Amino acid sequence: MAIIIEIVAPVFAIIALGWGAAAWKWVDEAGFRTLIWFTFTFASPALLFAGGTSGNTGGGPAAFVFFLAALVVYGAALWLALRHLSLNLAEGGLFALNCTFGNTVMMGIPLTAAAYGQSGLAILLALIALHSMVLLSLGTVVAELGLHRHAPLGRVLRATLGGVLRNPIVMAVVVALAWSTLGLPVPSAMRRTLELIGASSPPLALFCLGGSLASFRLAGSLGDVAWSLVLKLAVLPLLVWGLCIAFGLGALETAVAVTTAALPTGANAFMLARRYAVGAERSGATVLVSTIVSVFTLAAVLAWFRG
Repeated sequence: MAIIIEIVAPVFAIIALGWGAAAWKWVDEAGFRTLIWFTFTFASPALLFAGGTSGNTGGGPAAFVFFLAALVVYGAALWLALRHLSLNLAEGGLFALNCTFGNTVMMGIPLTAAAYGQSGLAILLALIALHSMVLLSLGTVVAELGLHRHAPLGRVLRATLGGVLRNPIVMAVVVALAWSTLGLPVPSAMRRTLELIGASSPPLALFCLGGSLASFRLAGSLGDVAWSLVLKLAVLPLLVWGLCIAFGLGALETAVAVTTAALPTGANAFMLARRYAVGAERSGATVLVSTIVSVFTLAAVLAWFRG
């Protein structure tokens, strides 16, 4: 119970505030768009760059284990969608994305910082650096192949790469890793500025997540959503945990990797589904329900590793 009060309850309390602000029109849609833009363009990149250049290193083995498990689950979810859920390739690819793409920024950063501190955040950096690059790119390629089977593969890959390079979260992590690798110093005034801006990222991200959830509805196939929940909130964390044990990862790397795997489906999965007009209702419902259910699953995961 203490772990719920200490870490999980404040996180979901801020999400609830965002939901209430949107539901009761205290903040309109334009206001949320501005807050989201600031969070993803300035606050989160500042936090990630400051953390990535703080001197704390690591995360490579955790990233390897996490993405190995994620790719296995993605493949299993795609097979399930095509063989048993009667979805086509584009729908199946985005269904599989719902089962693997976690909310690493809006929920992963606040939870990791609160539960595991700066050392845990440094490990999370390695996961975030590849998270959108690997999973969103994979979901995009599969959706493009499903919708445009005769489109040149080069065009698909160029569009995917362009989208990744325009992502400020990914670029902040890449620049931070390059900065640290080159051993470049960060002037104290610059670091303090980044830390001040970055400190606003966790609460703003959670508040905006709550506002986004207010627009989601429980539509689409609830059976497909149930499969997504099982794969995302149970199978993926358990597989990551098993691989961490098999590869002999340390306690902190294991905790961060499993916690990241246990995060609910990220809103970017819904945005990609809406962009292609394929399974958007299913994806939105998955984001909403997985976020609600993760109140309990994340509490259990954090209690285990913190206990």
